[in-house]
Amino acid sequence: MKTYRIAAIPADGIGPEVIGAGTAVLEALAARQGDVRYEVTTFDWGSDYYKRHGVMMPEDGLETLRPFDAIYFGAVGAPDVPDHVTLWGLRLPICQGFDQYANVRPTRIIPGVTSPLRDVGTGDLDWVIVRENSEGEYSGSGGRAHRGLPEEVGTEVAIFTRVGVARIMRYAFRLARSRPRKLLTVVTKSNAQRHGMVMWDEIAAEVSREFPDVTWDKMLVDAMTVRMVKDPASLDTIVATNLHADILSDLAGALAGSLGVAPTANIDPERRFPSMFEPIHGSAFDITGKGIANPVATFWTAAQMLDHLGENAAGALLMSAVERVCAEGIVTPDVGGTATTAEVTHAVIEAIGGANLLAPAGHSAA
Repeated sequence: MKTYRIAAIPADGIGPEVIGAGTAVLEALAARQGDVRYEVTTFDWGSDYYKRHGVMMPEDGLETLRPFDAIYFGAVGAPDVPDHVTLWGLRLPICQGFDQYANVRPTRIIPGVTSPLRDVGTGDLDWVIVRENSEGEYSGSGGRAHRGLPEEVGTEVAIFTRVGVARIMRYAFRLARSRPRKLLTVVTKSNAQRHGMVMWDEIAAEVSREFPDVTWDKMLVDAMTVRMVKDPASLDTIVATNLHADILSDLAGALAGSLGVAPTANIDPERRFPSMFEPIHGSAFDITGKGIANPVATFWTAAQMLDHLGENAAGALLMSAVERVCAEGIVTPDVGGTATTAEVTHAVIEAIGGANLLAPAGHSAA
């Protein structure tokens, strides 16, 4: 019996609801596989923990997480705790502390989910956005001076290093090479940001010579938003900075129908530390406790986690089950349905336990 140790951090808002659904689906997969066990340990870190202890997680949180095979993360953020406290107190320390420098966000239109793009077929939008996840605009470098005075100053310094840019470029080129179209788009803003962004462009050109079989182009980030909406079929694999990819991946999720179906993997490609898997949608306090949170993003995130663990067949089985359920119209209100979180989860579990399902054509390992 193969056992994988999973650290679950449901955290805030709808996080506990969707991670609970994801854990139930992992149990169903384990039962179907027969020779695998997913041992989930849940940690109560997050905004409620902060209100009790003054920190989002214990001081030894990273050491506690280090022995696990993967981290399954819900959502962070609460109306009564400043956003910079929640983000810099939990999610970012894990990403940066474990050098999860590749943030991977696949996007495609799932059968049964309608894209807001008129006349776009499911095959026209099949992307993977690779976000540099360790430096750039979210390096935390900067400060404030003369607070409250007319001359108050705030600086936020984006830090780009050659090693950081080169490694995310190589990751993106390798990922593009593994996909059928072997196509990569590099996104920058090098017309206005003439130092770090120009370095991005130069390093992209250097790294591209190592991948002669990959076709690549580059776009300014503002033009990229237009291309994503007007010509989605022209895109496949995309790489961008921490900030730019953060924004573009939310746009991608919305174009695919809902942030409720958008997954994320925070990967340490060298596998020195556990990688972390989370849905994009955030804590969504407006629907917390209503039982209507969309668990699809969390299931897709679990499929990414299974791929990373080497359980590719289980990941493909899970995504096939999700697509079958959505195609049958069992979806939550955010994508036009009437189903509850529990009903979608139950349907996916039933599909996992049913007849053999083929892997969907768009499924690929992160």
